[in-house]
Amino acid sequence: MTSAEPDYGSGSTALRIQLGVRLRRLRQARGISRETAGWEIRGSESKISRMELGRVPFKERDVADLLALYGVGEPESTALLNLARRANAPAWWRQFGEVVPPWYLSYLGLEEAASLIRSYEAHFVPSLLQTPDYARAVLRRAHAAASAAEIERRIELRRNRQRVLTRPDPPQFWAVLDEAVLRREIGGREVMRAQVRALLEAAELPHVRLQVARFHQGTAAPAGFPFAIMRFAEPELSDVVYVEQLTGALYLDKPADVEHYLIAMERACLEAEPPERTIEILGDALHQIAS
Repeated sequence: MTSAEPDYGSGSTALRIQLGVRLRRLRQARGISRETAGWEIRGSESKISRMELGRVPFKERDVADLLALYGVGEPESTALLNLARRANAPAWWRQFGEVVPPWYLSYLGLEEAASLIRSYEAHFVPSLLQTPDYARAVLRRAHAAASAAEIERRIELRRNRQRVLTRPDPPQFWAVLDEAVLRREIGGREVMRAQVRALLEAAELPHVRLQVARFHQGTAAPAGFPFAIMRFAEPELSDVVYVEQLTGALYLDKPADVEHYLIAMERACLEAEPPERTIEILGDALHQIAS
C-alpha cells in the first residue's frame, strides 16, 4: 500500500479491524493456515490476510463458514455475525459523497479507527482542531471554484470528523505545528483569535498534545509537507502514514516507509518546543494577533 488508498469499503473501518483481529486469533488458536481458511471460503490466502487486516468488506456467508471451520459455537458465533453486519453498514461519511473524493474515504475510516494519531502540520491548523470560520477560510483557498453550499458541506464533514476527539474513547492526538501555522493570518484577525483560543482549549485536554516548532529551531519533517501517522490498538496492525497531495494521497504501511516517517516525527517532536510550553506560546500568539 504505497501509492493509492487501501480498500476499506464503505462500512466502519474500526469494526472491520475488530472483526478481522478476532478471526485471526480464532484461526491461529486452531492452528489453521490462511491457505486452508481461504479454500474453505472459496478464496485465497491473500483474501484471508486482507480480511484479517480489516481491509475488505466481509461477506456474511464467508464469516459463517470460517466460524464453522474454527469450531466457534453459540453465543460467540452470533455475536461475530452481528459484528460483520454492523461492519458492512454504510459509514456516516458516505452521506458526503458529493464533496469527498474517493481517495479520501480510506483516511476517514483510518482516522476513526486509530488509537493514536500523530501529525506534522506545516501550513494550517490540523483539521480536527479547526474552528468553522477558520475551516471556511482554508476551504475557500483550496476550492476556489466551489459554491458556498459545497463549502458548507465540507465544513459539516469536518465538524463530524472532530467528534472523534470528544467521543467516550477518543484517540490520543499529538501534533507538531510549524510556527508559520500561528503566524499565517487565515480568515483575518478575528478568525485567527478564535482559532488560537480553540487551540488553547484543545491543549488542555488530557488526550491532546500540541507542540510548536519555532522558526529558529527548524524541523526534520521531510520537505516541510504535512503528514499523519495512525496507530491502532490491535498489535497485529501496522501503522499507516498518510500524505495528502493535490489530487490524491499516499497511504504507506511498509515497515521501511513507516520507519522513515516515524523517525521524522520523533525528530520534529524533539526539535519543537516541549508540550509544557505550548500554552505559553499560544498565549503569546493570541496577544500578538490582538495587538
